[in-house]
Amino acid sequence: MILLRNIQIDGSARDILIEKDLISKIAPAGSSRNWDLAGDIEIMDCSGKVAIPGFVNMHTHTGMSLMRGIGEDMVFHDWLKKIWSIEDKFDADFVYWSAKIACLEMIRTGTTTFNDQYWFFPSAHKAAVEMGVRHSLGYDMMDRGDLEEAEREKDQCLRWYELARDIWQKGSIYQVAFHAVYSVSEGLIRWISDFARERNLNLHIHLCETRKEVEDCKAAHGGLTPVEYLDELGVLGPNLLAAHTLWLSEHDIELLAARGVHCIHNINSNAKLASGYMFKYEEMRDAGINICLGTDGCASSNNLDLLEAMKTAALFQKAWRSDPKALPLPELLDMATINGAKALKINAGKLTEGALADISIVDTDNTFFLSPGSFLANLVYSAHSDCIDSVICGGKFVMRHREIEGEREIIEQARKEIKRML
Repeated sequence: MILLRNIQIDGSARDILIEKDLISKIAPAGSSRNWDLAGDIEIMDCSGKVAIPGFVNMHTHTGMSLMRGIGEDMVFHDWLKKIWSIEDKFDADFVYWSAKIACLEMIRTGTTTFNDQYWFFPSAHKAAVEMGVRHSLGYDMMDRGDLEEAEREKDQCLRWYELARDIWQKGSIYQVAFHAVYSVSEGLIRWISDFARERNLNLHIHLCETRKEVEDCKAAHGGLTPVEYLDELGVLGPNLLAAHTLWLSEHDIELLAARGVHCIHNINSNAKLASGYMFKYEEMRDAGINICLGTDGCASSNNLDLLEAMKTAALFQKAWRSDPKALPLPELLDMATINGAKALKINAGKLTEGALADISIVDTDNTFFLSPGSFLANLVYSAHSDCIDSVICGGKFVMRHREIEGEREIIEQARKEIKRML
């Protein structure tokens, strides 16, 4: 058990009791002194600290965390070719240590759950389990139009799915993925979509990330946008997690809303690669789409700091709309927490009794929180993620007072992997 005493939630001092992997009690500060607490319990005095839900990073590539700075200042499709040429050399060990580094960074920046898309997913799974981070990942398919490769991908997907059923553990979520409409053949898209739906799995894809993707799709498929094309193939549905969704028409938004697709905004990656910045948040929100937030991988966004992504997302919305009221703070926090949990079908992203105990503890004893502004405003617009003092995931501390077990050894091994592979 863990007892957090005198911690602020929404401006009020509370005591939080965590039993196993759940928040079991939340009560006014001081109440816990009257609770009958038996057995081993860790008590943390949280005076001057604030509890927030752990962030849910809904789109990233943990296997790319050792690729920062590769392919800078490049046009997206040239950048993608360069990245693919490097990734062809990767192996399971490289992805394992890259994922360990990714988990370190996400823990330090308050993320307790991540939704991944990459290869060698058992390596990333092993790393995340060891680090104590909740995760959603699985087999990622891409055939680049090669029909023989498509058949090999199907065989691999079936093989990994059978293995995954044996190794998957509580707190892990298995999904499947395909890269994008321009890198996967129509037949393979149909196959993996049916595979996911029949097994009640989420399907994670890139969608409408660049203007070129949309234009090329229209040229190849009789004027259909990528969203319209996938709808004709029967792919759109409530199990679809669509990353980017940047270049959308009104009809695209109507389709995504009608089919219950979850959309993921990745502002730092989109802006840095000059893919675009006019994410249609208000239009999508008003249509009823569940909108989540992601960082993308470190080869494009360069870090996995979701708090930084929150600030950038809000600033861009306000700027391109010429409206300071755009993307208000409560909605921004939901994008980074409960909306992602909803997409992954987990009871997280909120601080309520019975919810999963995924909690970040923010230390407000610093210059960023001195002003009389709201806590959330100071957190997003003033502070940096190093104000996150401790992190609990699944009822266990994965960081205490900025210390993570084994951090130095992981960094040293990652250095060796970079020398070996890159």
